[in-house]
Amino acid sequence: MPPFKPLHLFLILTVTINLCSAELPSFREAPAFRNGRECPSTTWSSLDKQIHNPSIIHIAMTLDTAYLRGSVAGVYSVLHHASCPENIVFHFITTHSHGVKLTRAITTTFPYLNFHIYYFNTNLVKGKISSSIRRALDQPLNYARMFLADLLPAGVRRIIYFDSDLIVVDDVINLWSINLGGHVLGAPEYCHANFTSYFTSKFWSNPVFTASLKGRSKDPCYFNTGVMVIDLWKWREGKYTEKLENWMRIQKRYRIYELGSLPPFLLVFGGDVEGMEHRWNQHGLGGDNLEGLCRALHPGPVSLLHWSGKGKPWLRIDSKKPCPLDSLWAPYDLFRYPSLFSDS
Repeated sequence: MPPFKPLHLFLILTVTINLCSAELPSFREAPAFRNGRECPSTTWSSLDKQIHNPSIIHIAMTLDTAYLRGSVAGVYSVLHHASCPENIVFHFITTHSHGVKLTRAITTTFPYLNFHIYYFNTNLVKGKISSSIRRALDQPLNYARMFLADLLPAGVRRIIYFDSDLIVVDDVINLWSINLGGHVLGAPEYCHANFTSYFTSKFWSNPVFTASLKGRSKDPCYFNTGVMVIDLWKWREGKYTEKLENWMRIQKRYRIYELGSLPPFLLVFGGDVEGMEHRWNQHGLGGDNLEGLCRALHPGPVSLLHWSGKGKPWLRIDSKKPCPLDSLWAPYDLFRYPSLFSDS
């Protein structure tokens, strides 16, 4: 084997530095969305530790460089269809590595947006994550939804969690006002899906594991964690973050499932979810986790389109191989394509 030459090291360092310093996508500035006359005049401050204001809609999303374009489209879609957009507060979860750049991108794209940035300590989950069938599912930030109750101020009683690959085509207040019926979490359920397929034989052959699903208010059903309405006060009281982390530790030792952060939610909340209309999560538009093939909408009305799965609309559009439904995402894409002509 030939000796490792300094030139090789220089080239590797140069490539690494260039990748780390790569600029984020550039976006067009979104218009200012204003409240209608019927909207209550109200403000919210993160300093209000214990005050819950039901007129303020709180939405949590993660921010990272790979999905920023999807996050921007999602925010734009929410504001575009909201009757009281100035009463919406966005809570963005990110990491320190790109936090400053991502904050600047949101500020310049949405100058009038009421938002807060929270930094997620990835060390909380790095040692607990097991490899899954798709690399994107193994990113630490994908698990930040488990820690919302710890990250957000105590005055935030309820939160809507949105993934970064969806758009909302309805007034989000209709989702916000859903009655959770005493449950910690609300989401559209899909009971026709084979719940057993989300876990390995090591789970189903262990009576200690299967006993955890007994005593629920109903039979556990699959639900997608990309759209959830969560009562954070009940979450904190029930210490649900600890329960989710415990299943991650069990998975690390016994390999009881193949997906990322979804199965722990199914194990902790399955059978104890407030079911919502399917219109609030028309998911799977990104195809499966392996090929990301095109899919059609599910039957019924639509309030939210979710490109869960491998295929993301911005990637398919840029590759000139869009799926038919990607045309529904495109109007919310604020990405500024580079000019074909130089100004110089």
